[in-house]
Amino acid sequence: MKILRIIARLNVGGPAKHVVWLTAGLQSSDCETLLVSGIVPPGEDDMGYFAEQLGVEPIYLRQMSREISLKDALTVWKLYRLMLRERPDIVHTHTAKAGTVGRIAGWLYRWLTPAILVGKPRRCKFVHTYHGHIFHSYYGALKTRLFITIERSLARLVTDRIIVISEQQRREINQQFRVGRAEQFSVIPLGLDTQVFANWEGRRQQFRDELSAANDDILIGIVGRLTEIKNHQLFLEAASLVKQQGGRARFVLIGDGNLRNGLEEQVRVLKLEDDVVFVGTRQDPEFFYPALDIVALTSRNEGTPLTLIEAMLNARPVVATAVGGVIDLLGAVQEESREFAVCERGIRVAPGNAPYFAQGLLRMIDDAALRRELGERGRRFVEQNYAKDRLLKDISELYRQLVSPQVEQTSGVSEQVCSPPHEWGGAGGGVK
Repeated sequence: MKILRIIARLNVGGPAKHVVWLTAGLQSSDCETLLVSGIVPPGEDDMGYFAEQLGVEPIYLRQMSREISLKDALTVWKLYRLMLRERPDIVHTHTAKAGTVGRIAGWLYRWLTPAILVGKPRRCKFVHTYHGHIFHSYYGALKTRLFITIERSLARLVTDRIIVISEQQRREINQQFRVGRAEQFSVIPLGLDTQVFANWEGRRQQFRDELSAANDDILIGIVGRLTEIKNHQLFLEAASLVKQQGGRARFVLIGDGNLRNGLEEQVRVLKLEDDVVFVGTRQDPEFFYPALDIVALTSRNEGTPLTLIEAMLNARPVVATAVGGVIDLLGAVQEESREFAVCERGIRVAPGNAPYFAQGLLRMIDDAALRRELGERGRRFVEQNYAKDRLLKDISELYRQLVSPQVEQTSGVSEQVCSPPHEWGGAGGGVK
């Protein structure tokens, strides 16, 4: 089986880790996999180092960018030419831009062949993963409607399977925004290397020492790019309200981005200079998560945030806005008030409401027993449901289900589930 995997860029975040894990983890004697990525633009942190650590050498297309531009036509052409050269059995796209240009190129690859004169398009299956979606909170109404129309068309014309990472996300994309048919969807949760965070208790002090945090200081951290969709402004507003109501906590922003200067100014306006620290992008999650007492997420829109999964794996209790897959991640409501809901594995708050978010933080700050209970429930849940091996098994099985029927039709051998391996034809990428 030959897999061509495409992502818009390997910037800091869960999707970049996800595609690298899949590219490295599925490489075997009967499965070849190639990763194609655009370039990370200035102002965003690059996770190319993570691919290098796992022995993955992506092919980079410099024309592929996040925003719509005339370069997209060249990107489509280059992807089409790459498909002609590599003859993949499956093309798997990740994130919105890669899903668009990749599937348009795939439509050309499938149908622009002399064999179409006798009704035989090229045999290739197309899969798209929604790590999140851009159907609200990213762009204005007109642009959003355009993107939804594009996604509906691509789902109908050139997508064999749509992967979502939570049941809540499936309901939003398929039922609320009417993208794709119900039978096209597969829910495959994220996976991660759980061993990275083993023995987290022994690593609690290092990052706290860096911050000169006393043993009884409550550290509340938020992890992610400093960008509009993450809504760090609300986090700082909530921090101010917590301090006004006597909450004994310090606030840590882990990540970087184009909004940093504005957020630092907001800290000065709110007079939080002694309570808030920006530490920038870190490459040591195994050290900073154990140091935190509470992990927050204030996003306007999410798929299933890897940051919360990592926090829970370190038995860190979370307070998060009720968006996307966060709802499934936190579980059933155990106790509910006007301001927030205490769920099985964390506290959830309606998005966009700083006073309510502050109340959720205060409840967690004041109740050490609740922090321990939610943290331990979260750890067990992630260990049981979000292991990387499970992710690799689920994706591999989906690929084989897609490829097996077409192999049987052409070979007549029902046991054969993968196409014969091909040479990569000097593409210059893959896995070392």
